Amino acid sequence: MKKIQFFDKKNVISENMRLLRVKNQMTQQDLASKMQTLGVNMDQQMISRIESNDRIVTDYELACLCHIFKVQPQELWGDFAAEYLD
Repeated sequence: MKKIQFFDKKNVISENMRLLRVKNQMTQQDLASKMQTLGVNMDQQMISRIESNDRIVTDYELACLCHIFKVQPQELWGDFAAEYLD
């Protein structure tokens, strides 16, 4: 199986996702439940793996996370472009 990662990262939202989750006073299980109500099959362990940068994030998962946190994707991406692409 082909490994998908960029430098040492499997996603670029791990840190900001955790910060937004904590800011919104959600547990990982709370967030997983909200994702499930949007039709995304996700459990607490998957949230944990995203936050620890051990799992990729799909485009539809990113869209649903933005909806839940009421943010634009750039807020989850954070400094990714400045850090890696400049």
